[in-house]
Amino acid sequence: MNILCFGDSNTYGISPVDGKRFAADERWPSLLGIKLGAGYQVIEAGQSNRTLVNDPPFSGDKLGIKYLEPYLAAYHLDVIVIQLGTNDLKRRFALSAADIAKALEALILDIKNYYLHRELPKLMILSPPAVYEVGAYQSIYAGAAAKSDELVAAFSELCQEQQTLFLDITAIATPCQQEGVHFTLESHSNLAQELYKNFFHSGRF
Repeated sequence: MNILCFGDSNTYGISPVDGKRFAADERWPSLLGIKLGAGYQVIEAGQSNRTLVNDPPFSGDKLGIKYLEPYLAAYHLDVIVIQLGTNDLKRRFALSAADIAKALEALILDIKNYYLHRELPKLMILSPPAVYEVGAYQSIYAGAAAKSDELVAAFSELCQEQQTLFLDITAIATPCQQEGVHFTLESHSNLAQELYKNFFHSGRF
């Protein structure tokens, strides 16, 4: 089984302590692969600053839609896990939760259209984590803390409409309270365990 984990810096594994990348046995996608073992390939496709929307919308060199298709073409995928939305909350983009959810809908439809005449991989959307407006990110993410709650609700509603699996990770994987945006080591471990236990190991995938 091939599993694509497509996301931003929290999928890539940026450490909130020093800004470097966590080791392969510390990041949630690779931890999931370790737990799953033989017969599973987890493809890590995280990129720092990746967005669902950019300015102008649906363009820009970090845009999720633009960079997803090469992975769809390169691999026979059974599961696609998407973890995006946090970077879209940056103050400079001035996007509403509805704007960002609309972009997620476009991404989901883009995937469905790509597989129009083929078997569609199982899709799973992870909510954006909470954002703490602290430290160096306080100005960059001004207003994001409240908006992130709206975004979780908007993503959940959209996934129901699109019949796509959704996981609210806000209580499972939290960012560092001092840094505000990036997962702690414990959060990476918790998220990998949640996905393994309640989705892969339980037979939902």
